[in-house]
Amino acid sequence: MINHKRTERIYREEGLALRRKRRRKGAAGARVVIPLPKRTNEKWSMDFVTDSFIAGQRFRALAIVDDYSRECPAIEVDTSLGGRRVVSLLERLAEIRGLSGVITMDNGPEFASRALDEWAYRKCVKLNFIRSGKPIENAYAESFIGRLRDECLNTNWFLSLKHARDVIEDWRRDYNEVRPRSSLKGSTPKEYAETTARL
Repeated sequence: MINHKRTERIYREEGLALRRKRRRKGAAGARVVIPLPKRTNEKWSMDFVTDSFIAGQRFRALAIVDDYSRECPAIEVDTSLGGRRVVSLLERLAEIRGLSGVITMDNGPEFASRALDEWAYRKCVKLNFIRSGKPIENAYAESFIGRLRDECLNTNWFLSLKHARDVIEDWRRDYNEVRPRSSLKGSTPKEYAETTARL
């Protein structure tokens, strides 16, 4: 009996080729290019973020982002946000600014609820669910949530639900109306949405 190291040494000395095992590469799969929206309200993205009050109780915020203008039409904040609350927020937005034709989201229970599914069917809105473990497919919402966490949630102590709602709403208005974005040709999201709506 000899070990593998001796066998390999003898092969090398004799100039024999050693068989190398190569890892099989799996197929990458067909990459689907998602078309970019061409106008405001064509496609929205939405996602949840969680934080807590100073006393330790947790709350959630549902953020909706317009993929074209990067504007955030609403952030709903509460201790519990189920499928019916998602529907009521979308109904309010429909009255204020109209509805999007497509809404991208993850597979959370609030988004996969019967209430949202029935609402989307009645309103002819396509619900675009991302694949599990692929948050990049909801990139606009993920980017916005990261900014919300860095600039608002991580820099404030929230005393109550009302305090959290006020602070987050002030930040949302500042994000939409005050800060220009280079990706929007130096406009704020609100200005960009209004300008492109007139074209």
